[in-house]
Order: sequence, then structure tokens, then C-alpha cells
Amino acid sequence: MTQSQAEPVRLARADAQVPQALELRHLRYLVAVAEAGTFTRAAEQVFIAQPTLSQQIGRLEQLIGTPLLVRGRDGVWLTTAGAVLLDVSRDVLSLVDHGVRRTRQAAGLGRQRLRVVMPGNLPEALTVKAATLLRSATTAADVDLVWMETPLDAEFSPIRQHQADAGLGWLTGGLDELPAPLDAMTLGEFEPDLWIPASHPAASRGTISLAEMASLHVIHGPRRASPGTYDRWLDVLRTVDPHFAFTDPPFRHSLPVALAFAATADPPAAVLTGRTAIASPGVIRHLRPADTGDMVLVSIADRPLTATAALVWNGDLPRRLQQILFDTADGATPPAPASLSRAG
Repeated sequence: MTQSQAEPVRLARADAQVPQALELRHLRYLVAVAEAGTFTRAAEQVFIAQPTLSQQIGRLEQLIGTPLLVRGRDGVWLTTAGAVLLDVSRDVLSLVDHGVRRTRQAAGLGRQRLRVVMPGNLPEALTVKAATLLRSATTAADVDLVWMETPLDAEFSPIRQHQADAGLGWLTGGLDELPAPLDAMTLGEFEPDLWIPASHPAASRGTISLAEMASLHVIHGPRRASPGTYDRWLDVLRTVDPHFAFTDPPFRHSLPVALAFAATADPPAAVLTGRTAIASPGVIRHLRPADTGDMVLVSIADRPLTATAALVWNGDLPRRLQQILFDTADGATPPAPASLSRAG
């Protein structure tokens, strides 16, 4: 077929990619079903009848042009296309909610709200101090404080995507490496605790080299609790053993069980857990028992595994809320010269 005989190529209009009948409620319904796992539970959460919800999801699939959910006896599962639209839906809904809230605040309607992420893997002393300061500051400023417990990745995505306003987390690089529009203040350097079997040669020395550590099975994680530091520490250990991998803990929130599991494992394993403030001016290292059963607490020579705690927030927050966060970080930071800020 010659070029003159070929059928003409028709380009889609720029607005033809988004169905005109698509509404925000369709996206909210998809998120509800995906998070609830069943239409029945999702319908209860969005306060509509289950048949109506099913009909609206069917309408959404018709508008998109492809199945988004696989319906089964035990619940529903996202298709590949559904997973993509779910991520987009969360981003869109978060931006809309954020915009509406800022609009209402600009008009003087309702109280300002500060949503703060407090991951469960932070040192308790740091969490308690920051939480106390935040609660006092928001109460004094007549601001509603909302706590959120969710993991924070290395890019602080929930904050950057307006799903939260601020959060305590771990920096895997310098402040200058934070993606825009994030601002932050550091709260101190921390290092993990390492427990090893009492029979290990390093137990009597009280310190262990990175190479010795990498030769052991090391229980640490799970990765989802703190993916940024997990991946960075894994990279450090792989500099001495390219095949090194962490072992998941048998029970995430039970150090005694993890220690007992490590002591009785064949071969015995080490446990890398928690983060303790590094001794420096103004920072007090929280003492722990020197040993627990057949496991002994040692330090890692030359401190190759550290993490910087920081209070991170979205730089487009109203100045009043940013000031609350700045003051909180300033109050929670030990009086050491390493305290820096990228906030303006």
C-alpha cells in the first residue's frame, strides 16, 4: 500500500483523554473499595448503598475503558490499570482537599489544621518531646493538631503530596537533598543498637567491626517501617559483603522475642534494632541493660550506621503553621552546633 492509499492518521483531541463525565466521587469510591477490600465495607464508609457503589465503580470502568477491579468471593483486587488509577486518585483527592482547606482558611472559615506524621520507629524520648512541644504550640495558636502514624520514605512522599503537612523522620542525605518544596530542621544524630550472641568474640570487646557484622545473619526491619535508612544501611553493609541481606524479625514490635529468636537460631543471629542518641554535647545516650540472656549489646566500630532525625514540612504551608513547626524543632533540638535549617 502506498502512502497516498494509506488511511489518514487521526490525532486525538487534547481533552479526549479525560472522560467528561468523570467526577471526583468516582475517584473517592475507587479509593474506598481498594482500601476496604470489599464493596460492603466500602459502602458503609462512604455512606451509600452497596448496589449503588458497585454501579458507580462499573460506571468508572466504563468511562476509563478497562476493568479496574477483579471481583472475587473473598473480596476485590486491583487490576494493573486499577492500581495506576488508585495512585492517581489519591494524589488528585489530596490536592483537592488541600486546596479547599487553604481556600477556606484564606477566607477566615474554620480553624487551621496541622497534620503531623509520627512513624512508630522513632526513639520514644524524641517522639515524646516533639509531640509535647507541638501540642502546646498548636493549642496556644488555636490550631487543630491531627496525628498520623504512617511510614515515611526517603522522599517524604506523604508530605510532598499533601497527604500530611509535616512529620518526624530520618534523613538519608543532607538537607540540600530534600526534594522541593520540603523544608526541615535536624534534631540530632542517632545510631542503632546491635545485639550479638554472647559467644561471639566481639562480645567481650564491646565493639564489632562492620565486616564481622556482615558475616552474621542480622535481624532488622521490616523495610516498610523505614525504607530510607533500611536501604542506606543495607548499601553500607554490602560494601564489605555484596551478597549481604537483612533477615526480617519474627515479630516486629517485640525485642525480647527477636533476641530469643536470634539466640536460638542456627547459626545464631544478631539483632539490629532501635536508634539511640549519639553521645555529644547536649545529647544524652539512653542506657540499656548490657545483656539480655545469651545476647549482648555492643557498638559498631567507627559508627558506620547512623541516621539523622529531622522535622520535615511542606514549604507551601501558611507561615503561621511553619512558625509552629520551626519553634517545635528548635525546642526539640539539643544545643549542639550541628543543628541546621533549610527553612526560610
